[in-house]
Amino acid sequence: MKKVSLLCGLFWALCCIRAFAQTTDIDVSVRELTRQQAIVGITVYLENPSIGLTREAQTDANGQVRFGAVSLNGTYRVFTREDANYLESSADNIVLRANAQRSVALFLPTKREINLTEVQVRGRSTSQINTVNAEVSSQLTIRQVEELPVEGRDITRVLYRLPNVSQATGFYPEAPNVSINGANGLFNNYLIDGMDNNERFLGGQKFAIPIGFTRNVSVLTNNYSVEFGNTGNGVINITSKSGSNNTTGEVFLLSRPGAALDAQTSYPLRDLSGNQVKDGFQRYQGGFGIGGAIVKNKTFYYLNAEHTTDVKDNLLLSPQLGVNQTVRGTNQFTYLSGKLDQFWTDRFKSSLRVNVGQVAIGRQAGGLSGGNAFPSAANYQDRNSLLIASRNTYATARFASETNLQYSSFRWNYARAENPNSPNVSVLDPTGQGIAYLGHPGYLFDSHENTVQFQQKISLYRGNHTVRAGVELISARHRLFGGGNPNGSYTVQLTTNQLATLREKNLGVNLGINDIPSDAQVLGYSVELRPASFGTTQSIYTGYIEDQWAVNARLNLSLGLRYDYDNLSQGGAANGDYNNVAPRFSFNYKTGGRSAVRGGVGIFYDKILYTIYSDALQQNNTSPDFRRELQYFVDKGILPASTNLDRVTFDGNLSVGGTNNAGVPVRYLQGPSAASFAGQRNLPSGERRILNPSGYQNPYTIQSTLGYQYQVSDNVLIYADLVYNESYNLFRTRNLNAPAPYDYTLSAQSGTARSGDVANLSRPLPIAGGVGLLGDVLLAGAAQSVVMTETAGRSRYTALSVNAQKDRGTSPLAYRLIYTLSRLYNDTEDVNFRAMDANNFAAEWGPSINDRTHIINGIASYYAGKSLVITAAALIQSGQPINRIPNASLYRIVDALGRQLLNAQGQRLTTNDLNGDGSAFGDAYVGNSDRQPGESRNSDRLPWSKVLDLSAQYNIPFAGDRGQRLEFRADVFNVLNTNNLSGYSNNATQSNQIQVGPRGSGIVQRNAGAPRQFQFGVRYAF
Repeated sequence: MKKVSLLCGLFWALCCIRAFAQTTDIDVSVRELTRQQAIVGITVYLENPSIGLTREAQTDANGQVRFGAVSLNGTYRVFTREDANYLESSADNIVLRANAQRSVALFLPTKREINLTEVQVRGRSTSQINTVNAEVSSQLTIRQVEELPVEGRDITRVLYRLPNVSQATGFYPEAPNVSINGANGLFNNYLIDGMDNNERFLGGQKFAIPIGFTRNVSVLTNNYSVEFGNTGNGVINITSKSGSNNTTGEVFLLSRPGAALDAQTSYPLRDLSGNQVKDGFQRYQGGFGIGGAIVKNKTFYYLNAEHTTDVKDNLLLSPQLGVNQTVRGTNQFTYLSGKLDQFWTDRFKSSLRVNVGQVAIGRQAGGLSGGNAFPSAANYQDRNSLLIASRNTYATARFASETNLQYSSFRWNYARAENPNSPNVSVLDPTGQGIAYLGHPGYLFDSHENTVQFQQKISLYRGNHTVRAGVELISARHRLFGGGNPNGSYTVQLTTNQLATLREKNLGVNLGINDIPSDAQVLGYSVELRPASFGTTQSIYTGYIEDQWAVNARLNLSLGLRYDYDNLSQGGAANGDYNNVAPRFSFNYKTGGRSAVRGGVGIFYDKILYTIYSDALQQNNTSPDFRRELQYFVDKGILPASTNLDRVTFDGNLSVGGTNNAGVPVRYLQGPSAASFAGQRNLPSGERRILNPSGYQNPYTIQSTLGYQYQVSDNVLIYADLVYNESYNLFRTRNLNAPAPYDYTLSAQSGTARSGDVANLSRPLPIAGGVGLLGDVLLAGAAQSVVMTETAGRSRYTALSVNAQKDRGTSPLAYRLIYTLSRLYNDTEDVNFRAMDANNFAAEWGPSINDRTHIINGIASYYAGKSLVITAAALIQSGQPINRIPNASLYRIVDALGRQLLNAQGQRLTTNDLNGDGSAFGDAYVGNSDRQPGESRNSDRLPWSKVLDLSAQYNIPFAGDRGQRLEFRADVFNVLNTNNLSGYSNNATQSNQIQVGPRGSGIVQRNAGAPRQFQFGVRYAF
């Protein structure tokens, strides 16, 4: 509550500052009801009692009126009054969204000799065709969001209810959980009120805006205005809540009881952060929102605070130490938001928005099904955000100016240690089996980002032309503390007597590093050589101009040009990528009073994720041998002749140390400090990275669309869109020292695999015993693999989306039905994607990890009287791709002469690393694993996914006090308790999309979508 008080104080302190207001345009088309002809010179009125706004204007030669730069606060009504020729007509309850024009059609009945004054067109639906442009987008109002079954009031859980959006398989737990047009979720562009909300290290949201501060959510998937950029994917734009003359708000409690009611499953679930949880998981949420007027018609406010606590159990299991105990942990999510709007005059409007997010994801002792990390090694993942955004709009009938400024910060501390000054210790029993992990987590990843965004937008209204132009700067200063443990990392092995003595102490969960015998044998020791932060400033400069031309009453054309420059594109080159010119063209043609054809084509450039640059710094080196290795690549033509070694290398993180077996005496907890290894960077490495000496080309997508919309009735809209996207310059990694190509038919025919020693000798710089062989010179500090990010990947997306939606109107039923038929192929999945063999990316062309052929999405809400709303949401999807990898037990490792290799016990060695390049670890989807011989990438499919969710809300109004109500709700997810192997938000390293053996050899289930779960809530709304 102290944070809430602090936030309130900040708003009042800034109350008198002329900050910035969010606005948009409303385009009104007025036609005769019967003949559908444009009506010229009739007066159209606009009113918004919530903020005391009234305007009027006359229709032009095309029967159109534009109300420019109107505020997003409150709800609008557009209407005409009865005159000598026409009856009145109105469109009510118009809710606007940030950075988006709204088109409204009024159909006026003509007067006849018979008086038909009772015939009026009123209460028009929000499901209206877009007659302004060709933007392919969709949105949900806050009322629609509140009626959906939504887990944990998390707004991202409703996004996949929209067309062209699906749940994503990512590459780390916290990766964005939705994919637009099947593409990697890291490249979605997240906005709040049209302003940046992207954490720029990897991608995703900085501030996870909750439902309580959301007015509506929209997703722009294709063909949107040049005002939007920094993505070849799509834009997720959240319009935040604002206050009005009426005091409104809510107080809520929400609970997910967990195992007491949920269906049983043997597979882990995922919490709201994307991390796995299992036994004992429960969720408790509470919060409030309140908005109103400080000065009627002038000054408005809205405040929101929400908190979530997750409770979760792990099992700490170490039989050798006699420990078998449940350890409880928590996740904490706190989100504070506020907004202040000031209407200085009819022309000048201002607002200030502040968002504060505090997230701590607990990693207590143990593991989901048993682990030996003790409480002394506990840590938290912090994701803390701050956004302060100000907006200012000045508008006349012919001109509008918008100036926006935002400061934001994001700290991602991936492992905030309970014992930050402790070494970390891996304890082994006499047989070499791990029995305890103690102390520090063993690594650092503490990323700090401070970002400033500036936008200047101008709109000129000239007859049937609306010209918009703007400039933008987003500048982010990055600093990363990374690498190994600066306090030292130990691996120790206990003798039988030492283990027995330790067990007799019966320390249980209290076991710490000082309880390990001081004379325990140290098998390994290392310490981080560079425990310091490093980074750079990424700046993106943007300029754009667009003309929206109402050619006549039927045809609108949009022609725009956008330019972006990202200074990170320089990489290790002398200059950056300056040629990012993006033209866009679209049309919207009204084929009738209730139908329109739309289409367009354009170029959309993407940003460069900072992780590409950061990884090339963190995993880099400047040792003499490593530089000689790089110079050898230059001499051989593997790197360009223009390569400047000073620009591509950097003193990155490096852990150094020694072992007793290597003759370096290290006693337990007495290892040498980092200072004692000063200057010792000339050490062997399995893999190092460098900045690309040619720089990076910004990825871009050429998007083309063609669609048709038909307004069946005031409340029913159907539309269809064809989409074709070609993407270029996608990120992937190239190994400059990759082994020679391998013939996989050898493995298929003989059941053998090339040994690592043989593969290492076939590298451009041969490696033997971890040492580089440069002729007669031995390079002890050479890297076995030298990895470089390149921008050369491709993808192709084709889709047909068919939609039908019905607003409630006067009936008890509302629905939204979506069918998408799509196909996405690519030759790279992620920034860390590498080819399976010898940089052969041509062989990687295949279905994307997020490719889905069919998605059927249905939402239906039934309003039983005024109190009960029941909403069913069904999602049916064809199966996601399976990547088939080899069965390690079937492939013997042989040397250059074809002889079987044996281990120390005389047993034959087997592997699934068929080409011997050492990349058989981890995630098969980023190329770190060979595939089953004879199978191409993602050559198989999982079964279909079928999920039905249900929500029921019952409202009890307060007698005599209009607008106040008590709401009880229950949500049931996966009502039918379907065991789904596919289609849910997931981490690729834990999914069913990696299977062993050829197609037809079966599926081993490793994970599943959530079983049937329950969520209950109560809310007081006023």
